[in-house]
Amino acid sequence: MKTLLVLRHAKSNWDDSAAKDHERPLNARGERDAPRMGQLARDEQLRPELIVSSDAVRARMTACAMADATGGQLLLDPRLYHAGPTDILAALRSVIEQNVENVATVMIVGHNPGLEELIARLTGEREDLPTCALAQIALPIDRWSDLDISTRGTLVGLWRPKDLR
Repeated sequence: MKTLLVLRHAKSNWDDSAAKDHERPLNARGERDAPRMGQLARDEQLRPELIVSSDAVRARMTACAMADATGGQLLLDPRLYHAGPTDILAALRSVIEQNVENVATVMIVGHNPGLEELIARLTGEREDLPTCALAQIALPIDRWSDLDISTRGTLVGLWRPKDLR
């Protein structure tokens, strides 16, 4: 059994209309929510050994907050920027094969709509994934290389920043 944690980047800043989408940082709410969700992950014992993040600034900042809270190794992957479910899984398998196949828990940090579609494809459940929301999926696989779009996992938990005290 493997665990996939799916984290959408925290709320980004739209103040600079000239900034490229890829370069948008977190806004004040995002800077507040990312560490709070990291604390939640630590409190819930959701400690990924590996965090694979889009290289977009807002995703990277969110992933750094999660890595700080959980101690997970952070790897940036440009293929995750606005990727769909099939591309997300291909990137994940590739990164793990090149690094560490034996990890039990991996986190993906990325963007919608790809993350919502990934959760739906892997669990059969359609869930709203607002900024900085975290989903936990249990996967009935022994090796990450066995993970593909037809794998059917179980949505174990879903946490949204607005639900935190």
